[in-house]
Amino acid sequence: MSLDYPGLLAALHVESELLTHRLQDLPFEYWGRATPAEGWSIQDQVSHLAFFDDATKLALTAPDHFAQMAAKLIDGGMDFPDRIAEQHRILAPEALMSWFSAARQELLTLFANTDPKRRVPWFGPDMSVASSATARLMETWAHGHDIYEALGVEHPATPGLRSIAHLGVSTFAFSHRLNGLDVPSEPVGVQLHSPEGLTWTWGPQDTANTVVGAAQDFVLTVTQRKHWTETGLTVKGAVATGWMEIAQAFAGAASKRKPKVQQR
Repeated sequence: MSLDYPGLLAALHVESELLTHRLQDLPFEYWGRATPAEGWSIQDQVSHLAFFDDATKLALTAPDHFAQMAAKLIDGGMDFPDRIAEQHRILAPEALMSWFSAARQELLTLFANTDPKRRVPWFGPDMSVASSATARLMETWAHGHDIYEALGVEHPATPGLRSIAHLGVSTFAFSHRLNGLDVPSEPVGVQLHSPEGLTWTWGPQDTANTVVGAAQDFVLTVTQRKHWTETGLTVKGAVATGWMEIAQAFAGAASKRKPKVQQR
């Protein structure tokens, strides 16, 4: 998949605008509503996005200061996202929205004026600026999805799905290493269908290990919003199945999405 950096930033803008619009007039009592992420409210999801937008800006503009900040957070334990959420629960919804809106707009402007191939540090391996923008798109989609579910509304289909799916495929080796596993040498073919009816493919399609299905189902899996068995994905082969069990498109500690217990 060739890089379309302006298109990537446009997709991030669309995803940001949709979420901001949904949150703009949200009644006060809804901000404390629980989301599918255990222990996290809508307020926690938004403060998470705002904090890591600011962290991304720091990585882009002052990488040494970012490295110090990241090391301090990690030294306190890999549960730092939960600690960050708890620290910001004192904020009123208006202040939180003001923070998120400003942080996101500043970050979009910064991305637009930075070489997409430049390397920047992060909490995991360092990455290109384009990958950093893709990560912010993925995070916005995933945490936005939690918010939409909490509100009982449909998550609108957006142009960013392909970039997030590409990130999910690209983190195949990362997901294995993060879990202390050898990276399989066998290829996995991925074939996804977009909401518009397009077909997107990665890797060989005539291999024993394949993942086939809707792009949204794949993205829900690699962002660990659903276990792959709870989606419409068709997964064949031991390597493909093992990957879907640990797929993780985001930095941080290794985690796995467990399938929901079936009620008898």
